Amino acid sequence: MTQVLVYVTAASRDEALRIGRTAVESRLAACANVLPAATTSIYWWQDKIEEATEVSLLLKTKAGLVDALVAKVKENHSYDCPCVVAVPISGGNPQFLKWIDAETA
Repeated sequence: MTQVLVYVTAASRDEALRIGRTAVESRLAACANVLPAATTSIYWWQDKIEEATEVSLLLKTKAGLVDALVAKVKENHSYDCPCVVAVPISGGNPQFLKWIDAETA
């Protein structure tokens, strides 16, 4: 099974914590990391450039669960179009990668 990191941005730390906890409780992610520093995001939205403070969330899961995880994040997110992207893990600690597999549905 291929493991992936799923990167999510959220409007607040509380939202990131809620999404992360929901993902882990539902076994769609083995682990959620809410990164401590808020970041400034600059992006196009509805034909104009926006600037917002956001919090980053990293979720560790299996590739086969990405679609379900994306759906769960969208269901629990305040944005109309949340940033949720999956990046394959190409290597790492084999024990940790097995742990991701064991802790996800």
